Amino acid sequence: MTARVLTISVGSPQDKEWAGIGRTSIDKTAVAGRVRVHELGIEGDQVSDTLHHGGPDQAVYAFAREDLDFWERELGRPIRDGQFGENLTTVGIDLNALEIGTRLRVGDEVDGVLLEVVYVRTPCNDFKGWMGESGYDPRAWVKRFAAAARPGPYLRVLETGTIEAGAPIEVVHRPGHGVSVSDMFVALNTDRSRLPELLVIDGLLPKVRMKAEDFVRQVAASLPSVDPVA
Repeated sequence: MTARVLTISVGSPQDKEWAGIGRTSIDKTAVAGRVRVHELGIEGDQVSDTLHHGGPDQAVYAFAREDLDFWERELGRPIRDGQFGENLTTVGIDLNALEIGTRLRVGDEVDGVLLEVVYVRTPCNDFKGWMGESGYDPRAWVKRFAAAARPGPYLRVLETGTIEAGAPIEVVHRPGHGVSVSDMFVALNTDRSRLPELLVIDGLLPKVRMKAEDFVRQVAASLPSVDPVA
């Protein structure tokens, strides 16, 4: 199957009592036709919580239809494209197996966009609240989502352009260090002992590098000192 974009979705701030700041843009709606993609994301998509979302390093969020299908089986109910707050619902590509730093050409070389995998989605209570409002069982949702280690990547826009549903997705660069989207997610959320693995990534986000380096320093400080041999 050729990897492609199934659905492009955008959202705008909505007032929700369960949202941490009282509003959220997690409710995304599919858009038709060609859509412009700029450095801060897809035209028409608005960020509510600018402290934890948005910016050039979280410009576009992608989630695979195959992973939505996994959760359909887990939850026993259909899940529409965009339900997890993703901007791009993809098919035919294992997004979580992609290395951090992978570059994706979406659409054609003339009008399409170039995206780079840079970060991972972290589940939060807003996600839990949204799932509950949508009729799914929200109990332990954050833990369940984290345990699956299928977070989907945040993408940086390296080349702007326009895309539409059905646009092909091509991997045009693989960095070769072996650290995948799932690996980063596990290191940041469920197994901190794996944080040092992230340090091999060129261009690692400063906030992630800081966490990994702090962990290394903490481990080093906890080791017993060895007296020099006389």
